[in-house]
Amino acid sequence: MTFIPSLRYPDPAIEVLNENFLGLRLYSASVEQLATGLRWAEGPVWFGDGRYLLWSDIPNDRILRWDDCSGATSVFRAPSNNANGHARDREGRLVSCEHLTRRITRTEYDGSVTVLADRFDGKRLNSPNDIVCAKDGAIWFTDPSFGIAGHWEGEPAAQELPHAVYRLAPGGGLQQVLTDLKGPNGLAFSPDESELYVVESRAEPHRKLWAYRVGADGALTNKRLVIDAADGGALDGIAIDVEGHIWCGWGSNGRVPSERLDGVRVFDPAGKALGHIHLPERCANLCFGGAKRNRLFMAASHSLYALYVNVQGAA
Repeated sequence: MTFIPSLRYPDPAIEVLNENFLGLRLYSASVEQLATGLRWAEGPVWFGDGRYLLWSDIPNDRILRWDDCSGATSVFRAPSNNANGHARDREGRLVSCEHLTRRITRTEYDGSVTVLADRFDGKRLNSPNDIVCAKDGAIWFTDPSFGIAGHWEGEPAAQELPHAVYRLAPGGGLQQVLTDLKGPNGLAFSPDESELYVVESRAEPHRKLWAYRVGADGALTNKRLVIDAADGGALDGIAIDVEGHIWCGWGSNGRVPSERLDGVRVFDPAGKALGHIHLPERCANLCFGGAKRNRLFMAASHSLYALYVNVQGAA
């Protein structure tokens, strides 16, 4: 479907599902398409010091860069080893999930690449998917098997480890902290990092978002269900704002094809749906950025979209 920007305010693509969403919506802001022509857009991360955004085009084996000053899109890295999710560590360096090499890497200031993790207990990781960095310097990531299922996002390979969530401690030790989720995908911390949210993208009968209490040394307890996508929606990547709202990449689970599900669904911390940002494509992942951290960047299938909102992303 061709994207047609709204010429009127409020943008009809921004649907209010609950009156509490009104405070998060900017009346005079509309959805913008920043780039298009990708095969499967994923993993956006904002670099405020350079005023640019990086994101992945997984099947095309490249990381793209969108420049906030010029509006230009360029190739940041190709090949990218079918990179998926990205984040920045506490020193501002890029950390990435690579499907093809089945590893977590860090890009140093001089452009060289350091491997942070590629094995656990002597066995190869599956295909690291999404990643987040904690205030204490620990790096958390999900490791489903999507990238070893075929040639589209990596290469076919035998699965050596269960689907899992890992924590790479500041000192370098790798911990397997969760193994009970089918297809762990997007993950994010609550604003105070007391809870970790993890998407279970192969849960049955509906995809789910779980929350865990984060304890000392990465121990996760008090599992609770936050979102059950019972309407046929499919959660993917997530982002959290300073007020604790959960912004979810959203689309059809494939069993209930529906254009009305494409875009971003916004929930309060208790899991109540507040609003929906309708896009002409399914949204895989998203992040906050911009000079004031109030611009939502959305990697959606073939394109990159953006929308200014009335809340800041959690730092």
